Amino acid sequence: MLNFLADIFGNSFAAAVFVFTILINLVMLPLSIKSQKSAVDQLRIKPKLDLLKEKYGDDKQKYSIEMQNLYREENISMSGGCLPMLFRLVFMMSIYYLISSPLTYLLNVPSADVTALSESLKLTGGYKELDIIGKIMANPSLSPEIASKLGSIDFSLFGLNLTKIPNFSIDVVKNWDPIWLIPFASFASQMLTSFISVRIQKRNNPDAPSMTGMLLFMPIISLIIGFTVPAGVAFYWACSSIISGGIQSAIQSFYGPHKMLANQRAKSIVELSNKENKYLKERVVTEEK
Repeated sequence: MLNFLADIFGNSFAAAVFVFTILINLVMLPLSIKSQKSAVDQLRIKPKLDLLKEKYGDDKQKYSIEMQNLYREENISMSGGCLPMLFRLVFMMSIYYLISSPLTYLLNVPSADVTALSESLKLTGGYKELDIIGKIMANPSLSPEIASKLGSIDFSLFGLNLTKIPNFSIDVVKNWDPIWLIPFASFASQMLTSFISVRIQKRNNPDAPSMTGMLLFMPIISLIIGFTVPAGVAFYWACSSIISGGIQSAIQSFYGPHKMLANQRAKSIVELSNKENKYLKERVVTEEK
């Protein structure tokens, strides 16, 4: 699919990664919705769980049994919110490795050739294929065959080489490099989505534990790592953060806890009303007979 998208978008690696990230997040959309619904179910039965905890708080075994019974009665899976998230994490990690290995997945270079080049160039990092691409682009004589294949893929983004590692320097004025913009873009995108996520969380569930510290910690970590990996990896992080953050915000808006709880209660009231009406009709018919 990544290869196909590169062909469509003028052999642009950046465009292929961006669109591919959109498609992957759309494929994962049902799992995101399932996780959100599971979170709403957890919120719905929270008062009952609190009563069980108050009643059996000192007896952990009894509390665990009663909690399982409650989940069974309410038809809620105890792992309903975790499994979709775990599957999504495993899947997205696979995409991460795919994007960081364009020689294998885009240019179809045999793994034996990649290994031989890596050993001859004495590469030790975790992004050997992007490192190889950067070195061959600087010196095509290292591998004329791969150099010719590289001509079919554009690894630049607005003139920035996505195979280059944006090594940071304290002397910003003297050593400024435009490639630094990509790690900063990754940081900014994650900060934005984290801020929006915190706002939506507080609005939908004010009583939920605050995750502000963790949400702010991750963008800082990505910024630090962004200066130690090829720019293409940080670009992928930025794309994934913006796209998944936007989709998650939309899910939170359409499937917000209070909105879903209100819909469930309204549905329960309608069902109860229908049962009462049915009972009254049957009673009238019985009395007429």
